[in-house]
Amino acid sequence: MQARIRAIRWEAEGILSFILEPVGGGLMPSFDPGAHIDVQLAPGLTRSYSLANDPANRTHYEIGVHLSPESRGGSRHIHERWRAGDIVEISEPKNNFPLVEDAVHTVLIAGGIGITPMLPMIARLNRLGRSWELHYVAATPSRAAYVDHVAEYDGVTVAFDGVPGGQRLDLQAISRNAPADAHLYCCGPSGMLDAFVAINSERPQGHVHIEYFSAETVVATEGGYTLELARSGKTIAVEEGETMLDALLTAGIDIGFACGEGVCGTCEVKVIEGLPDHRDHFLTDADKAANRSIMVCCSGSKSSRLVLDI
Repeated sequence: MQARIRAIRWEAEGILSFILEPVGGGLMPSFDPGAHIDVQLAPGLTRSYSLANDPANRTHYEIGVHLSPESRGGSRHIHERWRAGDIVEISEPKNNFPLVEDAVHTVLIAGGIGITPMLPMIARLNRLGRSWELHYVAATPSRAAYVDHVAEYDGVTVAFDGVPGGQRLDLQAISRNAPADAHLYCCGPSGMLDAFVAINSERPQGHVHIEYFSAETVVATEGGYTLELARSGKTIAVEEGETMLDALLTAGIDIGFACGEGVCGTCEVKVIEGLPDHRDHFLTDADKAANRSIMVCCSGSKSSRLVLDI
């Protein structure tokens, strides 16, 4: 759908927020905390951004965009080209990071721009009168987006790990101090998320929630296998040096994708036969073991033939 950029606001060094409103007036589609939208930036260039506004306010969506030094075109395109009044193409909200609203206690952990999905969670939890705490780490005070917004609440810890005398969040202590039946959420850099998952490996899987905004994904480009598309009847060879997604797009297959790193879930496809080489950070270990679906943007095949439900 289309949305108009109503306003652009500086949030921190390298971070801008964008207020998006319906082009024809009215209200935006509803969303739950943890949701994101896909933003169509150019042909073949789509990125996903968490919604940062209170879900109770449907007059607009808000996204925060960090200009990454390693930008592959997404954040740089937005920072350099988007202007107030422009019309942009966005998807309706999707949610891979849902909030369990009846949890006895909720622990939110954010690194950098990973603070954005936590803001609607805080708004909802406060509205419901639920118990929660937030631990937020940024490199420096000047690079901490929305810090003034969250600092006004009780139960908020803010740390800076890129200044003299600064410190990282003590994930071990945070987990140790959390009630056994608490739900823990973490969004941040891949190293932080990997540590968070390892530390909380003994907790019930359904109580530990993560969302990557980027990942150090080793994309499968070995090739040497074929894709059989069950619905269309096509057979496609994936050659050395190209991804499964490259081969599908070259063959004219219209398939949605966004991050290119296996973190957003947009390109998930059902697997009918064959053994995938999973490289994503979206599917759970149980999902990967079941081999019922694959993220085609980054994953490959361990078998010479992979049959997909396309």
